[in-house]
Amino acid sequence: MDIRWGPVVFRDRAEAARRLAERLEKCKGEDLVILAIPRGGVVIGDGIARAIGGQLDVVVPRKLGAPYDPELAIGAVMHDGSVFLNEDVIEALGVPEEYIEKEKAAQMKEIERRLILYRGHREYRLEGRTVLLVDDGVATGATMLVAAQWVRTQAPKKLVIAVPVGPPETIEKLQAVADEVVVLLAPAAFGAVGEFYRDFSPVTDEEVRSIMRRYGYGV
Repeated sequence: MDIRWGPVVFRDRAEAARRLAERLEKCKGEDLVILAIPRGGVVIGDGIARAIGGQLDVVVPRKLGAPYDPELAIGAVMHDGSVFLNEDVIEALGVPEEYIEKEKAAQMKEIERRLILYRGHREYRLEGRTVLLVDDGVATGATMLVAAQWVRTQAPKKLVIAVPVGPPETIEKLQAVADEVVVLLAPAAFGAVGEFYRDFSPVTDEEVRSIMRRYGYGV
């Protein structure tokens, strides 16, 4: 795990990507796949790919939101139906199994929509390759964790997780599922990812499609 502590504030995602790319120079020249989590993570992944090379691709985990509080993650799901569940939160809130299954089905529909929109129907080819899994930051880490678990099933040579910012407890969880974690800022006082960016404007579907078309994807 690679952590730098300090009062870092990113101007925008492009700056965060540049800083991450500096720390990822050692991956240059490898058979590298940069798997970005949409939408903001695609801007990060694009910046890294421009700096060190590699094939940019997307993977689409989706957060499972809590009842009455969709921003609170009770877990996350992948396109193949695999899930990561935050059992402590589920137990504390008394979330019923029926709700989890309904939320999972709804998010899998959105996953399918985004995958087709961003990358079409291509098969993933990750076996034996170095996979760099990126996002614009992590909070609970649910989506990153479920994505990392799925990547492991694809038999990569190495899995590196790279994010600009995340709380220490989440970074520790990521370390358990990755060969290496690169993070620029891991503050103990953590509220939300957007707090560490001056410009954290939403990224649109069309912006993601525009980026992905430059790497040969899109419909």
